[in-house]
Order: sequence, then C-alpha cells, then structure tokens
Amino acid sequence: MTADADSIPAQAAPRAPSMATRWYVLVVTVLVYTLSIADRYVTSTVLDSIRVELHMSDSGIAFVTGVALAWFYVILGFPVSWLIDRFSRRNIIALSMIAWSAMTTFTGLARSQLHFLLARIGVGIGEAGGTPGANSLLSDYFPVARRPMALTIFSLGAPIGAWIASTIAGAIADRYGWRQVFIALGIPGVVAGIVVFLTVREPRRGQLDHKDEGAAPSFVTTMRFLLQQRSAIHVMIGSAVTALWGWGLMFWTPAFLQRTYSLTPGQTGDILGPMHLFGGAAATLFTGWLLAQPVMADPRRIVKLLGWWIGAGTVVSIFIYASHSLAVTKALCWLFVPSIYFYIGPCFGILNNLAQPRMRAIFCAATLFVANVGNLVIAPQMVGFLSDFAAPPSGPNAASLQFALLCLAPTGFWATAHYFWSVRDLARDQERATGIPV
Repeated sequence: MTADADSIPAQAAPRAPSMATRWYVLVVTVLVYTLSIADRYVTSTVLDSIRVELHMSDSGIAFVTGVALAWFYVILGFPVSWLIDRFSRRNIIALSMIAWSAMTTFTGLARSQLHFLLARIGVGIGEAGGTPGANSLLSDYFPVARRPMALTIFSLGAPIGAWIASTIAGAIADRYGWRQVFIALGIPGVVAGIVVFLTVREPRRGQLDHKDEGAAPSFVTTMRFLLQQRSAIHVMIGSAVTALWGWGLMFWTPAFLQRTYSLTPGQTGDILGPMHLFGGAAATLFTGWLLAQPVMADPRRIVKLLGWWIGAGTVVSIFIYASHSLAVTKALCWLFVPSIYFYIGPCFGILNNLAQPRMRAIFCAATLFVANVGNLVIAPQMVGFLSDFAAPPSGPNAASLQFALLCLAPTGFWATAHYFWSVRDLARDQERATGIPV
C-alpha cells in the first residue's frame, strides 16, 4: 500500500481540483457503488431459485445470502475505515473492488451451501472498503456546500445497481440459470477496480475544509466525538432504520411477487427493475437538484423533508403487502421504490458535514454498520423466521411471507421520528465539525 497523500507537501497538491476532475471522480465512485449494490442485492432476484436448489428454508436462505455477508461487511468496516483515514483511499477502493468482484464470480461456482456461504462472506469482506473510501474521497473533491449534492449523485449507484440486480440478472437467470448471474457481474468488477487504481488521484485530506486537525485521531477519540454530535446520532439511526425498513422489504419483495403471482425471476425483474432505474434515479436526481438550491443550504430543512418523505412511504408500503392485486401492487411500488433512495445522499452528505475531515470514514463505517445490521442482518433474518413460523407443514409460501413483510413495514415510522429529533442540534454540530456555520 502506498504512503498517504498527506505526506506530500501541501503545495504539491492543488487545493481546488478542476471541475472536470471532480466530476470524473464522482462518476467513477458511482460505478464503485453501483457494482457494490448489484453484487450485494442480486441474490434477492434469484432467492427462491437458490433456496430450492440448495434445499433451504426461508430463514436458511436469509442467513447465507444476507446475514453471513453482512456480519463480515459491517465488522470489517471499522478496521478498514481506520486504514482509509490514514492511507491511500484510491488504493483501498481498487483492492476492495477486485476482491469482492472475484468472490462474486466464485458465488456462481458454488456447489453446496458451505461453498455459497464462504463466497458471500468473501463478498462482504471485499465490500468493506468500497463505500467508506468513496465517501471520504469525494469529501476532498467537493466543498462543504456541495457535498450533499455530490453524495446524492454518488447514491445514483444504488438505483442503477438495483436495476442491474433486478432486470439484467432476472433476464440472465431465466435464460442461463442463477449461477451465470454472479459470473456476469463479477468479471466486469475486477476490470473496474483496475480502472480506479490507474485513473483516480488521491487528494490531500481536508483541503476544502476550514479545519484540519493534522494526524488522524484514534478510533476512541473519533467515537467520543461522534457521541457528542447528537444530531449525527439521530441522522445515523434514522438512516439505519430507513434501510432496515426499505431495503429489508426489498430484499424479500422479488420472492413475494414470485410466490404470490407465480412470476419468474425475469418477469419480476421486468417489474421492479424500471422502478429502481427510473423511479430511484429520478428520486435521487431530484434530491440532488433540491439540495443544490439556496433554500436547502440549511441542513435542518433537509432532515425535516426526509422525515415527511419516509413517513409517507411507510404508509404506501403497508398497503403494498396487504394487497392481493398485482395491478395495485405495481402502482404502489412506483411510489414505494423511489422512496427508499431519497434518504441515501442527503444522510451521507449531512454526516460528512458533522464529522471532522479525518473522522469521515469512521463516521461512514459507523453508519453503514448500523444500517447494514438492520437491512442485511435483522430484516432478512427476521422476515425469514416469521415466514417459517407462519408457514404450513409443507413449507413457507406466499401467505407466510406476506405476514412477515407486514410485520416489518411499519418500522419506517421509527425512522421518521429520528429525522425530526435531529433538527435541534444540527446547526451547532456542523459548525463544531467543520468550522463553517449554517
């Protein structure tokens, strides 16, 4: 691993990267996030196919596809983020991409539950360096006022990745089988990791902030600062519960549609894929445009908007899983699916402004830890257990899965409460972290 770019004298690195350079790095990091989301959530599209071939229950398939990956992903996020705050972020991102993409390929070659489990663990280990590294990198390419906008554009990787994991993966699965889906995703990811290493420059940390604390603080110091930032805690919990609610529901939605309406993975992908790509991208781009407006310069307005948006989406989600009409479900999903993208960019942008420059990767890792414990550990496994509990002796079916999803849907109201609770301390906490008043 190369030395940190901070060891280079300040005059050797420009304090303000050119507009073209900023946007190139933003596009490349969107690619990083896209492949991360696609590799992580592609299992949802082919969940029932894997479950049947490997002879598993709903709780069993939830464990090998979500829980095992998530534990390694979120636990290793902290030590990897410690490295990100000290060494070349570009190198760590590139190495992470190559590692997780290789393990995605091996997932398609798995011939037993154990082989599949080990491959997904490998994906989780590799992905631990991708998103925290990209967030920290972008914060040194875009100034404070433009970070929420930049990280909202970065979050376009989520709808694009979900579209790939739904439509593209579903079409491949229908024609060639679920194994070829993982191989088709893994190989391009290795190439993309090499592109990151060869074309992205490591910027000087904190070059666009008024505060630069010198050496990176210890993990304990960073966490102590985080706990003092009350608004950051509320935004972090709000985003985590939003992920548990929205992405936890989406983890099982393809299987719900396939069981309830007798659809194939490809047909399910044709329904959900455009909702992710067009609905999710539209919500993300609208958010990016909105955050760039002068009226939204005050972050307190942003979190209030998040609260109202997620609250409305929660009501819609309850009706989706209570319905027995495919037409009604499709219509409501066009409202629900975009809502699970609206929060990603604003939350990361706000949290980066609530952290000092050398604490951002750890803040991001802490956010990803609680969010992914929610949406990859608690939600999938809870739904799996509830579905198995409600299932008849013949095994889990559409009715048992519907019951489980209806138990999860109301948790979005919990997230809404935290966004509104964050308002009181937000302005003070941002000035403490960046030196820049609201």
